[in-house]
Parts: sequence; structure tokens; C-alpha cells
Amino acid sequence: MWIRVLGSAAGGGYPQWNCTCPPCRAERSGGRPCVSRTQSSIAVSADRESWFLFNASPDIQAQIECFPALHPDDGRIVPLQAVFLTDAELDHTLGLLLMREGRGLEVHATESVYETLSNGTGILRTLEAYCPVTRRSVTPGARTELGTGLSYVAFDVPTNKKMRFSGADEYGRVVGYRISDTTSGRSLVYLPCVQQLTDEILDELAGSSVLLVDGSFWRDDEMASLGLADKTARDMGHVPIDGPDGSLELLRSLPINRKIYIHINNTNPILLDDSPERCHLDRRGMEVAVDGLEIEI
Repeated sequence: MWIRVLGSAAGGGYPQWNCTCPPCRAERSGGRPCVSRTQSSIAVSADRESWFLFNASPDIQAQIECFPALHPDDGRIVPLQAVFLTDAELDHTLGLLLMREGRGLEVHATESVYETLSNGTGILRTLEAYCPVTRRSVTPGARTELGTGLSYVAFDVPTNKKMRFSGADEYGRVVGYRISDTTSGRSLVYLPCVQQLTDEILDELAGSSVLLVDGSFWRDDEMASLGLADKTARDMGHVPIDGPDGSLELLRSLPINRKIYIHINNTNPILLDDSPERCHLDRRGMEVAVDGLEIEI
């Protein structure tokens, strides 16, 4: 199984267009070692020919152009088989509208996510006005064969983040995915958004070969400490990395070959290669995703 990190930043990308936080200033000035990043999305394949997209960011056009394996053939056919959504957030779904020129799109999502995309943001109804959309319902806990050497199981990720759109069910509002190679049995867990790493969530991660996990914020009060917002990381639906109940400590004992932070907010100091926080992750064996990272399992 192969994984391509198409985008590794949280919503807004890095640097964020309207932000002057230290990491954004560093990237613009070139004063410290760091690289820009687009908004979070990955592509997964069992054979490097048929690919599945997990989340469709607003940067999807640039991400496809940067990855020749996803370029169209002479008949304008792109080797993307389907799109899987972890939630209905705009940074994970706006890219669907940019794929409207295709002959059709297969979208996998929970009923809660479909409700938000149809009657909340209206993204799905707008997309369906331009191209055929095949809806595939994702049921947490149910294993589904993809017929290309891959299977997946989604799992519910509870959150009490304030909902912007009413009507969607709490259950299935956010999910993670375990994608497995049906030949080797090895698996990837993709979990770009998680508010709390409960025992139940940690059980879902166990036994995977690679974990791509929420690395949005270093501190719970990161935004407030920079004077940017009064919300905590958890208020925004993300477990912070640091702290006794942060992800770094909770993931430490899990026997997973590679643990990689993804969906990194522009304020997070781990974006700076020479920061103390980044050095601390290096010492603990945790990786930080960058656009273009390729992983073979």
C-alpha cells in the first residue's frame, strides 16, 4: 500500500493568508527553516494505479498537479476512484466543487456528514448540479472492501465542537479511517481531527503500521497566547500535542512503526524545523508530515 500526503496543513494552509503569527512570518521572510504547506488531504493506493482520496481540500488542483500519478490520461480520465470524507469541514470538502468538471464522483461519507453537505453548506447539492455524484454511506465499525486490494473501517470520533449547521447527527459527525492492504494485512489509520484521545480511540489506533494523526496545535491555549482567538484547541475540535493529556504523551506507548502529525495549524511551532518543539518531537520519534511525503506500507 502506498500513501501520498497531498496536503499537511490545517484549514487556511501555511502560511495562512491573513496571519502574522511567528511561523507565518518565518515562512514569508525565509528567516528560519520551514516549508509552506497546503490543506490536509491524502491519497492511498494498493497498486499505484488506482487511487482513493481522503478529504478534498480547496488546494486539490495544485495537489494533483504536484503528483504525476494523479494526472489525467488522453481521455481526461483521472485515476481517482472515490473520495472519502472524515467530516464536513470546509477545508476537507470545498475541493469537491473543484472536481465538478469530471464525468462523475463517488463520495463516501457518514449520514451525518451528508446531511451537513446537503442541507447545511449546500456543497453536495451544488456539486450534483454539475456532475453525477454516487453517494456511498459510511457506517462506523463496518468493514468495506474496495475491490482494488484495499479495505476500510471507519470509526466514530466523538466531539462537542460547536456545530455551525443544525440537523446533523452527533454520531458520525467526525470519523477516522483504518485503511488495510488485503494482501499483507497491514494498515494505515488516518485521523486528522480528534478532540480527545479516549481509550476507545486509542484502541482503534492499535495494531496499525502507520498513523497520520491530528497535529493541529502544540498547546491547548495556543491561539489565545498569540492573541488570535479566545478558543482553545479542544474548543476547535483538536487535542493538543503537549501536556499530560496531550497526544504526544498518550501515543507514546502505542507500538506503531511510524506516528506522523498531520493537519498542522499555521500557529504551531512544529512547522519550524529548528524550534524546540520540533526537536522534542524528533527525540520522541514522532514525525511531522510535509506535502509530497510518500509512505509505503
